[in-house]
Amino acid sequence: MSTSQTCPQIPPKYLSEDELSDECKNLLLTLPKERGWLVSHIYNYQGFWIAPRLLQGVIACQQQFQAQDSDIILVTTPKSGTTWLKSLLFVLVNRAKYPIFQQTHPLFINNPHDLVPFLELKLYSDGRVPDFSSFTSPRLLSTHLPFASLPKSVQHSTTKLVYLCRNPRDTFISLWHFSNNLKLDHTDVNSMEEMFHLFCKGVAIYGPFWNHVLDYWKQSIEKPNKVLFLMYEEIKDQPKIQLKRLAEFLECPFSIEEENCGVVDEILKMCSFQNLSKLEVNTNGKLSSGEENKIFFRRGEVGDWKNYFTVEMSEKLNHVIQQKFQGSGLRFYYI
Repeated sequence: MSTSQTCPQIPPKYLSEDELSDECKNLLLTLPKERGWLVSHIYNYQGFWIAPRLLQGVIACQQQFQAQDSDIILVTTPKSGTTWLKSLLFVLVNRAKYPIFQQTHPLFINNPHDLVPFLELKLYSDGRVPDFSSFTSPRLLSTHLPFASLPKSVQHSTTKLVYLCRNPRDTFISLWHFSNNLKLDHTDVNSMEEMFHLFCKGVAIYGPFWNHVLDYWKQSIEKPNKVLFLMYEEIKDQPKIQLKRLAEFLECPFSIEEENCGVVDEILKMCSFQNLSKLEVNTNGKLSSGEENKIFFRRGEVGDWKNYFTVEMSEKLNHVIQQKFQGSGLRFYYI
């Protein structure tokens, strides 16, 4: 069942637009562009929006990554609870190799993003060629890519995809805060009004939000053994049920003995926002790419949108979501 992986350390350097390959530069000239959240402009590639400096990693990942049938890939739209689910996934799958009661557990000394690395944002970023020789099976990986833009080897293998969806109101608020904390060109902060307008237009990193969510929702219905669709709010509301559901999907279910010994409860405690946000690595550490780990831990609450949304904003987004998700059978949970 279980295994670990040592992620290659990558220097904290990102390519500027001027350093992109000629192929990437020429491609950008042909793509539609809009006002960006983190940089001045983002570009529409294969129907989703991406920053220019991330495009090269996306293309390299699509062209080069060779999935293994045993791979497990976590998929999210940005700011949907990725950090939390990465921690749950790592501890769950590796619980035989790293007993959860040990103080030396990797989760206590590593940020979840280092334990479950992004394909296009880390391993293939800036056109790098990653070395997967240190990864053991099952390889735990993550991505923000829409389903249609996943590497073909992922789509055509029995690689398991775990998709986490968060309600669009809280997703927007979290994304707005995060983008202002991580402005890559150090310009003035994004106004909520302008970013909300773009979000409702579908212009957000890896968006439109509804396209991303609906594609994986449909895949989870058509291929339930390949794609597990989880709701952030349901994990918050019924954590034990959802964690056991995840374990069953990944074919590493909890034994009766584990349940009686409190393993499920301990994993949830280890991976809780309260615990992770207080760890030294997450209060003072940085990712190898330079971001401070603490920016990935803001509030983690359901319903934080109520502290920011006006009635008009709520009504506008309701209208968009009702229109886009009509007939899908997917419902969002709000508090």
